[in-house]
Amino acid sequence: MDSAELLSQLADIHLPEPVGLWPPAAGWWILAALVLAGLYFGGRKTIAVWRRRRFCAHALLELERIYDEFAASEAGDADAARLRYVNALNSVLRRVALVHFPNSAVASLGGEDWLRFLQANGNCTSLDRELATALSHGRFQPTISVDADSLHVFGREWIRSMYLRRRSGGRPQRNQTTGGLKVSGSDA
Repeated sequence: MDSAELLSQLADIHLPEPVGLWPPAAGWWILAALVLAGLYFGGRKTIAVWRRRRFCAHALLELERIYDEFAASEAGDADAARLRYVNALNSVLRRVALVHFPNSAVASLGGEDWLRFLQANGNCTSLDRELATALSHGRFQPTISVDADSLHVFGREWIRSMYLRRRSGGRPQRNQTTGGLKVSGSDA
């Protein structure tokens, strides 16, 4: 037997079937699951940031509205207009605080407890003694002398810090005790 004769007895090489697109390999399933999870959590985060910014814009718009009302009515009775402005600003700040701390007793805070809460939970860099006195005890005074522009700047900074600061889990991280009242909050 000759080698040519032996080669003629061999069968042809059979190539395997081409690899199909379906079903994908395990790595593609894992990649698809990771992409879907990323889209889900990224979408939730994006929606949360969008909502927080929208709420911030609404609170700032309310703050601008009461400031415009103050500016319009200041020409008549300046003391009464400042007193109404301080009370309206306190009301806006309380509503913002209640959005962030719905299960706490923020609404019942007053005086020094309210000031401690504001300082513990938001940006109070522009809060001086005059503004602090106006916010804590201004509503009980017949007349009040406070710089409304500085108070407006403080209100804007505090609201922005409440809505736009970075927080883990959407809630402040540690507990602050405010006058015997336990309120969740983070350092500002």
